[in-house]
Amino acid sequence: MGTSLGFHIVFAVLGVGVPLLMATAEGIGLWRRDGTWIALARRWSSAFGILFAIGAVSGTVLSFELGLLWPGFMAFSGSIIGLPFSAEGFAFFLEAIFLGLYLYGWDRLGPIQHWLTGLPVALSGAASAVFVVMANAWMNSPSGFTLTNGRLASVDPVSAAFNAATPTETTHMLVSAYVVTGFVVASVYAAGMLRGRFDVHHRRGLLLGMAMAGIAVVLAGITGDTSARFIYGAQPAKFAAMEGLYATTRGAPIHLGGIPSDSEHRVLYAIEIPYGLSILAALDPNAEVRGLDSFPGDQRPNPIVVHLSFDTMVGLGLGLGTLALIFWAAVLRSRRLPKNRLLLWCLVAAGPAAVVTMEAGWFVTEFGRQPWVVYGIIRTVVAATPAPGLGIVFIVFTAIYVALAVTLSRLLLLLARRNRERAKPPPGTEA
Repeated sequence: MGTSLGFHIVFAVLGVGVPLLMATAEGIGLWRRDGTWIALARRWSSAFGILFAIGAVSGTVLSFELGLLWPGFMAFSGSIIGLPFSAEGFAFFLEAIFLGLYLYGWDRLGPIQHWLTGLPVALSGAASAVFVVMANAWMNSPSGFTLTNGRLASVDPVSAAFNAATPTETTHMLVSAYVVTGFVVASVYAAGMLRGRFDVHHRRGLLLGMAMAGIAVVLAGITGDTSARFIYGAQPAKFAAMEGLYATTRGAPIHLGGIPSDSEHRVLYAIEIPYGLSILAALDPNAEVRGLDSFPGDQRPNPIVVHLSFDTMVGLGLGLGTLALIFWAAVLRSRRLPKNRLLLWCLVAAGPAAVVTMEAGWFVTEFGRQPWVVYGIIRTVVAATPAPGLGIVFIVFTAIYVALAVTLSRLLLLLARRNRERAKPPPGTEA
């Protein structure tokens, strides 16, 4: 399930961000009567059609895995979180319908009508992400039901969907999707510029990608801080694992880097910032933060995995924010795109780094909830299937995902080559 989610989420976040870029580029082109912006949106729509197809396949696999791999989870929670899953299905179909109109309507619809068909694609893509994350938020903060003798007595699907974790988790995931999309798109055009392609398509593609990334990375920092403060109150064991804090402490420090050691009950090789964790958690340097030792041994997440994932997410996130600041400072100072090769190489690396940041954030969310699949209600070992032979299935599905990734990369490269050939001027003419 983790492998499937790690693969699918890349396409899920691009499904949120790329339609917004397409709609923005086409809207600018219509407003300014500039065919280059519209051509850029058309190029992106072709690539997005391929991404959407791969994402639909991997998403369908996940829906089957929920029932096949997690029968204990679905038996308990199916009636509780069915509402956001059903709503996500409607959002997906809406996206698919309007994406069809958008892709095949370039030469069949009027300019304004065509642009309008792209707006539901962007909105439904974002809505799909919100609905899915609602279900995950419920797993972190279960509500909307009552138990009598261990059995469901009543269910309120609306309260379950809009649980306490929904506001922070959905907003942070949504802006993170725009962060990833912006940096991934910018990295593609930065790579082209390193090969000497400074045409108008590359310049505008890089600018629009970095505009999305720059705005979203600031919002991601704000929503991430809010989310961490919520975890401090709602999931104290996860919060302690994120920072590798073993002993309950007033004026707790932040540990930058380092490796948690269960045998020594401390974080080795870390840089400590005094009072930093208490300030982060409660805006109070003397606030008390519960440590891992205050929880039973069988109810603690693995601090090594959670802490390293959290440090990876925060460290790369700060690096991406700094890179966006440097880029836009250079643009505003010189009034043109920077051609510094070191900066372009950093932008190329920022695309994969943004994906790793997002994956690390989900590691924190999922590993930090362990050993619970529904926090405080159902343990993961109880919810998972006892069926044998899953190792072979895992190998087969991993091979399928690798093949899909290779095929996708090949198709996108062929599409990019075709776009470059179309953009070349006829022989003997000037560009």
